[in-house]
Amino acid sequence: MIYLVEDDENIRELVTYTLNSQGLEAEGFARPSDFWDAMSVSVPSLVLLDIMLPEEDGLSILKKLRTSRDTKKLPVIMLTAKGSEYDTVLGLDNGADDYIPKPFRMMELISRIRALLRRSQEQEKIPEYRLGSLYVCPSRHIVRVDGTEIILTLKEFELLCLLLSEQETVFTRAQLLDRIWGYEFDGESRTIDVHVRTLRQKLGSAGDCIKTVRGVGYKIGGKTA
Repeated sequence: MIYLVEDDENIRELVTYTLNSQGLEAEGFARPSDFWDAMSVSVPSLVLLDIMLPEEDGLSILKKLRTSRDTKKLPVIMLTAKGSEYDTVLGLDNGADDYIPKPFRMMELISRIRALLRRSQEQEKIPEYRLGSLYVCPSRHIVRVDGTEIILTLKEFELLCLLLSEQETVFTRAQLLDRIWGYEFDGESRTIDVHVRTLRQKLGSAGDCIKTVRGVGYKIGGKTA
């Protein structure tokens, strides 16, 4: 089941109809209060969330989902008219798994939903990683630098774990978008570059372990090419 929180009736009906017609069971809610009532009965597999809503804005809903033990790992995609880079980073930093500006293409939305559902269903325990002062435990979602715990967004964490899982492998931006975000590279690289920049900043003294390979992409370990 997919829950959609969207106060625009036309968008809500179009999205839920299309998802249902594609074999993805969906239910739409015009008000956050209706959404929370449904959540108290059954937690869905994924939530599509608008930001500008009556009663309570989408970022507030997202923060509540991420602070609850039962929903902290619930996949959430933001669907919003606020499509600037700042708004995108804000949504991702608050815990969204993906951020899709309006107007969006329905088949692209369905593709991203399916990709996110696959990733959430295929999660498995991964070994711990140690690289210099950096320690990462994927199964417990822990990142430490020199013994101090570092708080990362979900996408920053997934990006770090992917790089650590294949050290010395140079990932192109297209590969990172496909592996972490689940959709094809369209020539826009800011998503990757912004996440790498903020990840390096948060890792502090260990941030330089993420190397830029000019003209190609990123890797962990070794020297910069």
